[in-house]
Amino acid sequence: MRLQDEPDIPATINIVPMIDVIFAILTFFIMSTLFLTRQEGLPVNLPQAATSQKSQVPTKVTVTVESNGQISLNKKPTKVDALTEQIRTIVGANPESVIVINADRTVEHGDIVEVMDKVRQVKGAKLAIATQNPK
Repeated sequence: MRLQDEPDIPATINIVPMIDVIFAILTFFIMSTLFLTRQEGLPVNLPQAATSQKSQVPTKVTVTVESNGQISLNKKPTKVDALTEQIRTIVGANPESVIVINADRTVEHGDIVEVMDKVRQVKGAKLAIATQNPK
């Protein structure tokens, strides 16, 4: 029998095709992310002006009311009475400011209304209340 006389050929795994596939997938992801940029308008050459300003981003201020009643403005502890002036200082003249209230669910309704009242005293500020999606 000739089958027994032939030497055994060791089994090998050729990884070159696997590397080719991985590079093809990598190229696909790189090319697709280049097209994910969001364009707000058509590409044009904008004129220059000495008094031009960057686009204004709305100021986001976070007021946190913890379960023990502690109030924080942008992670800095504060009092309810000083809240209006501190928000005015942060917001400045930006009419597009958004004040987000993060309140613990155990905080009493009256405390939240008091904080909302102080926020509403800031002219032009938009009020938002943070919530969580149900699981």
